Amino acid sequence: MKKVIYILLGIVLLLASCQHGEWHFVDFTDPALAQKGMFRVVAQKTTNLQQLVQDPNQLALWGLDAIDTCSTAPEHLPQAQRATSTTVNNVAQQLLDVRNMTTAIELSGVYESIDLEGNPIMLSGKVILPAHDTIKRYILVSHYTIASNAEAPSNIFSLEGLLVKLGYALIIPDYLGYGLTAHHIHPYLVMDITARNVLDMYRAVVPFMEAAGCAPEHDDIYLMGYSQGGATTMAVQHLIEHHDDENIKIRRVFAGGGPYDVKATYDRFVETNFASYPCAVPIMLQGMVVGNKLDVDMSQLMQPYIYEHLDEWVNSKHYTTGQINDLLGTNVTSDLLTPKGMDRTSREVSELYKALVNNSILTYSWTPKAPVFIMHSIDDDVVPYENATRAKTKWKGANIQYSLGHFGGHVATCMRFIYTVQTLLINEEKEEEGNYDF
Repeated sequence: MKKVIYILLGIVLLLASCQHGEWHFVDFTDPALAQKGMFRVVAQKTTNLQQLVQDPNQLALWGLDAIDTCSTAPEHLPQAQRATSTTVNNVAQQLLDVRNMTTAIELSGVYESIDLEGNPIMLSGKVILPAHDTIKRYILVSHYTIASNAEAPSNIFSLEGLLVKLGYALIIPDYLGYGLTAHHIHPYLVMDITARNVLDMYRAVVPFMEAAGCAPEHDDIYLMGYSQGGATTMAVQHLIEHHDDENIKIRRVFAGGGPYDVKATYDRFVETNFASYPCAVPIMLQGMVVGNKLDVDMSQLMQPYIYEHLDEWVNSKHYTTGQINDLLGTNVTSDLLTPKGMDRTSREVSELYKALVNNSILTYSWTPKAPVFIMHSIDDDVVPYENATRAKTKWKGANIQYSLGHFGGHVATCMRFIYTVQTLLINEEKEEEGNYDF
């Protein structure tokens, strides 16, 4: 009886703390909150954002370790590159500005979803909360391409997590093949299963936060993602709207640099015989074969030195994409693929291309309903710019705002994308509150 009283007292104190926005007093790992079908927290930590953005190791994980604190570019660069570099520095510094918020709460946990066979499986991810404020809304984030399990959202503080400073709670799944399921092959760019896994985390987090008395002020949500996450985010929107899930209200979708046409992206590798991001070639090929259960022998398509090291370099999840690129040692597609792999008339490649088409969100018989913001750089050196132009043609008439221009390469534009989302969120808050700047 005494044990029951203590549990009830703990829940009462927890609810009282949540209602006043003091999450750092709440034990989200409390077994009393671990109910079937809900998100279950396995690790909780308080993060000082000001220390985080000044940590060289963290900046290196985000790819921001070369940011110039003076917001200037080296003089030896050509003028166009200096301008781009300076812009990237300015954007990064404004994104890293966390003066108005000192701490955030990180909740790493697990939830139920399905695997490629449709069987139940436990997946992992992270929820990032503002520590000293009420939660405005959820942002469901689909992360960009990673290769090392150390980069999985449950293991690090994701760059998108900095949006917590605006008072939003971010829900960031690891995806099948990372975090708790790192021993699985990641079905890279297989849209249906990844979108389902992402949405299942949101569905598990919502009742968990409600049970903790920490529901956000508004019940509509934002969807967000860049690169792989950009295409996945559009697939999540499709999953919600196609099934008319009235319980999920999308306020707005933010997608950047996404391979919405996976086939066109793979075509570029073959037609130009060049891959600026070479690790994407074997990772995409394997993702399509395994994720779609294709009757294709990958050893017939990948060069022997890659196929023989596939488990070590890719499936071990020990190496980052940059490290895999170094191990591959080439940007020439024909050095990555066999002659048969380069031949689109071969049976194996024909099967591969069917899967690429089926996993291209632009081939779906669907037009986005909720408002969408799409950003893509003309200079994108990883995901071809035509993904955005084809989206503009395919979704003509939809409520989509496009930001297309010379924003620099793929990684530089990622920072600009997240900063732009931050700006758009601030502007939407002003409109919602009726605070207009004239």
